[in-house]
Amino acid sequence: MAAVRERILMCPPDYFSVDYVINPWMAGHEGKPDLELAKHQWQTLRNALAEHAEIVIMDPQPHLPDLVFTANAGVVYGRKAIASHFMPHERRPEEPHLKKWFRENGYELLGLDEKIGFEGAGDCLFDRGGPWLWTGYGFRTEIEAHAEIQRFFDVDLVSIRLTDARFYHIDTCFCPLTDGFLVYHPPAFDYDSRIAIESRIPSHKRIVVDTADAGNFACNAVNIGHHIFLNRASAPLKARLMVAGFEVHEIGLSEFLKAGGSAKCLTLKLDELVRK
Repeated sequence: MAAVRERILMCPPDYFSVDYVINPWMAGHEGKPDLELAKHQWQTLRNALAEHAEIVIMDPQPHLPDLVFTANAGVVYGRKAIASHFMPHERRPEEPHLKKWFRENGYELLGLDEKIGFEGAGDCLFDRGGPWLWTGYGFRTEIEAHAEIQRFFDVDLVSIRLTDARFYHIDTCFCPLTDGFLVYHPPAFDYDSRIAIESRIPSHKRIVVDTADAGNFACNAVNIGHHIFLNRASAPLKARLMVAGFEVHEIGLSEFLKAGGSAKCLTLKLDELVRK
């Protein structure tokens, strides 16, 4: 019997642009992305992922340029979902569309208090070796959301705090990998968070990413089995990943970096299985 292919949600970049500045990467790039190149890069990523997963498409919508970043649509666990409530007001018009998509696709949706900022799988990453959910706060997701997430999903939640505005979601600097490995950029987190990470992930499974690789969004990667899809990685980082048993696929995503996103930001895994 063939293995079940996991499903990944993506949204074509038909209306992608940089119309405002809501993270440091966007500054100076307003109106700069090449839309045709962005479409080509997105299609290349989609085609590469489709060799290993089923790609589910969310329809793009006019005037919602960041809808392409489906990692921020929400977070899914089993048949439950929590839709995002964006801290930047510029992205709040996405929210009705996202909630509608989750409901129409059969998910039980948490009615998260709209006073609480929460930005989906950008700040919620399931560990691939342990039964816990890494959950970020500091810039886009508020700590008050964590108790609600833990209660609704009934999971062990580990709170980790971001301290560098360039890494405004944990998925920009932290990527759990198959077999319990982790790629991450430690300076993006406070001391207590680094201790929490080190206490759960043994040293031989922690792959530290330096400032240059972090700036190329090497941590913002999509992991499917032993395949890793990312924008760019240095030779030493690729060597570390290959020694750990991974095949690295570099896919240029320069136009999306201008908005502060890369491969992981452009995807949402829809098959996070309940772990008991």
